[in-house]
Amino acid sequence: MMLAPPHCHPNPDAHFLFFPPLNSPSPLSSIHSPSFFLCFHLLCSVIMGNMSNVVVFCFCLWTLLFCLASSAPNDGLRRIGLKKIKLDSDDVMRFKELRSLARKHDLQNILRGAAEPDIVGLKNYLDAQYYGEIAIGTPPQTFTVIFDTGSSNLWVPSSKCYLSLACYTHAKYKSSQSSTYSANGTSAAIEYGSGSISGFFSNDNVRVGDVVISNQAFIEATREPGVTFVAAKFDGILGLGFQEISVGNAVPVWYNMVEQGLVKDPVFSFWLNRKPEEENGGEIVFGGADSAHYRGKHTYVPVTRKGYWQFDMGEVLIAGKPTGFCASGCSAIADSGTSLLAGPTTIVTEINQAIGASGVVSKECKSVVEQYGQTIMELLLAEAKPNKICSQIGLCSFDGTRGVSTGIESVVDKNNRNSSGAIRDAVCSTCEMAVIWMQNQLRQNQTEDRIIDYVNGLCDKLPSPMGQSSVDCGKLSSMPIVSFTVGGKVFDLSPKEYILKVGEGPQAQCISGFIALDVPPPRGPLWILGDVFMGRYHTIFDYGQQRVGFAVAA
Repeated sequence: MMLAPPHCHPNPDAHFLFFPPLNSPSPLSSIHSPSFFLCFHLLCSVIMGNMSNVVVFCFCLWTLLFCLASSAPNDGLRRIGLKKIKLDSDDVMRFKELRSLARKHDLQNILRGAAEPDIVGLKNYLDAQYYGEIAIGTPPQTFTVIFDTGSSNLWVPSSKCYLSLACYTHAKYKSSQSSTYSANGTSAAIEYGSGSISGFFSNDNVRVGDVVISNQAFIEATREPGVTFVAAKFDGILGLGFQEISVGNAVPVWYNMVEQGLVKDPVFSFWLNRKPEEENGGEIVFGGADSAHYRGKHTYVPVTRKGYWQFDMGEVLIAGKPTGFCASGCSAIADSGTSLLAGPTTIVTEINQAIGASGVVSKECKSVVEQYGQTIMELLLAEAKPNKICSQIGLCSFDGTRGVSTGIESVVDKNNRNSSGAIRDAVCSTCEMAVIWMQNQLRQNQTEDRIIDYVNGLCDKLPSPMGQSSVDCGKLSSMPIVSFTVGGKVFDLSPKEYILKVGEGPQAQCISGFIALDVPPPRGPLWILGDVFMGRYHTIFDYGQQRVGFAVAA
C-alpha cells in the first residue's frame, strides 16, 4: 500500500498511517495550496460519515499535515530568530561604570601610537540587546551568543574555566560530553574595549538554526577576567566578520557555511525589530534576505577594507544641515555587535548640542575659543587652509588634523597630570574641532558673533568619557533628524530611533544613541553604525560581491 500517495491523493483502501518526517517544514507555514483544500475536504467527509473507520480518519489527519508541510516554502534560506533584552535602569548604571573603565583602557591604547588600531579592541558589548541561540557538539550543547559582524571568531566559556566568575554565570562547553569533539589546543586571546578572554582552540560541530557546520574551530574561553562578562546576558560571541581579523587565522563560521554548501547564496542579512512592545527581537537570514522585512531596494556600497564590513560614507547632517566633518569622506563599519552609533567627537558634540544632551564642560575648549576664536575666524575668512590654521597660531606642532578627541586627552591627562605633552595635545585637538565647527557655521552664513557663541556652547557639550549622554524624555518631539549619507543616498534617523528609552513613567530615562569614538588616520575618521542604525535599515552583508546594502526595514 502507498503510505503517501502522490499529490496528496490518499488511497481509500490504505490501512497504514503516514507520519511526516521530523525534519519536514512547519505544517503551519501555508494553508493556501490546492492540495490543502483537497485534503481538508476529504477529512471533513470522513468526520461527517459514520466514523467507524478510525484508521482512515487518522490516515487523513496525517495526510492533511503532510499536505501542509509539502506546501510550505522551501526557499533555501536559513533563518535564526533573535531575542531582544530590555535594558533597565540598573543595567544603564552598570554599563556607564564599566564603560568609563573600558574607554580609559582602549583610548589610551590608541594614544600609544598604534597607526592601525584594532577595531575589535574598541568594541563594547555591555549594552548589546540582540542575541540568538546556537549549539555546539553531539549531543548539542546550547549557548546564547551575539551574532557580531564586527569580529570573526566564535568563542564560548569552557568547562575548564575555573577561576573566572563569568564562567560560573553562563553555560559552559564540555568537550568530554561531545562525540564529535576534536582537540586542537592552540592558545588564543582576544582583547575587547570592555574586557578580554583567553583560552584555546577546539573543533566540533556547530549548529546554527537548522544547519550543522562540521569540524568548526572555536575558542574555549578559560579566562574571562574582571567583571565585564559577569554582567553580560550572553554566553559568547559568534563573529561574522572576515578571516583577515580572525584571531589565530581561524576560519569563521560563516566561511564554513559557504564552503560546506549549507546556504543558497554567499549572503546574510539582519532584521532587528525595534518595536519595544513585541517579543520577537528580529532575524538573521543566512543565504539571502527575507523581502517581508524591508521596503524598496537596497542601496549597496562596496567593502573598502576587508576584515570589517567597512565602507565609505559621506556627510552627516543635523536637521538637514551638513556638519562638514565628513565632507571629504569618512569610513564606516556596519556592526551588529554594537548597540549605539559611535563617531568622531567633533560631530557627536554638535549632535549633543542639537538634542540637548548632557555633556562635559571642557576648560581647554573654552580657553581656546576665548583666546584664539577671533584669530581662527579671521584666518578662515582669509581662506587659509583649515588643516594648517592650528599650527599657524602655535597650538599644534604639525600640519594636518589627527582626529584625536579632547575626551581621549582628558582621560590621559587625569592619569598623567605632570605630562605637559598631554595638555598640549588636548589644546591642539580642541583647536582642530573649533576650526571645523567655525568653518561649517561660515558655510551657513552665520554672523561672527553667533559663531563664537555657538562654538563656546559646544564646549559645554563634549561627550562624557562615561559613554552615553542623557536627554530629556519630554523633548523628543523637538529633536532634529540626524542623517547619514551612504552610497549617495541620505538615511534618516528620527529621535525615536536614536534615543534609547529605559523604563516607563516618571522613572523613565532617555539616553542618546550617539557616543564619541575617535580613530586617527589612516583608519579614521570612522563611524561604527550599530543596532540603532541597523534597526532602522535592513542590512544585507553580501560576501560574494563584497558589499553592504541598506533598505528601510519593514
